[in-house]
Amino acid sequence: MSLDHLWAGWRTTYIDSLTDDPDRDAGDASTAASATAPHLGVSPPPAGEGSLFERILTLPDDEAFVVHRGPRASVLLNAYPYTSGHALVLPNRAVPELTDLDEAEHTELWSMVRDTVTAVRAAYRCEGVNVGINLGLAGGAGVPDHLHVHVLPRWLGDTNFMTAVALTRVMPEPLDVTWRKLTAAWPVRPRTE
Repeated sequence: MSLDHLWAGWRTTYIDSLTDDPDRDAGDASTAASATAPHLGVSPPPAGEGSLFERILTLPDDEAFVVHRGPRASVLLNAYPYTSGHALVLPNRAVPELTDLDEAEHTELWSMVRDTVTAVRAAYRCEGVNVGINLGLAGGAGVPDHLHVHVLPRWLGDTNFMTAVALTRVMPEPLDVTWRKLTAAWPVRPRTE
């Protein structure tokens, strides 16, 4: 059983225009323009060798919604998000299990999970964050050959009748807006190498 997604990208611009909070981005012309037509999804990965995520990572960042790339791990948006801001942190190399990561991949992956949580909190001012990983088909992994860590913002009462009754999520912003928000909020850390 899977959820349907009802994209209502125009809602973010409307909600932002009503806020009294001067720190909250009220949207600019480019945000308003992109919000008039809900994004229909990311570019399909090229056919060929490698896992789904390895093929996605061959695309340009703005087509694949890659928020951040590192030498061993990357962050990209979930094409079928649970909520706006839902990101995936994954090693660049396809491995199905945590025990398959080498030490450098392990370190970079979990450091990037921390940075993704920081960016999600800054971009969405959420009340909480879910961080989770599903390993193997029995564990609920949608892409079992390439492990990935889910990071998504949460708010008290962010579930409603649409999800419970209609198995549908209303997405208040298009993926390109989410990508711009998380990219802009990405933390800058001093180099320690």
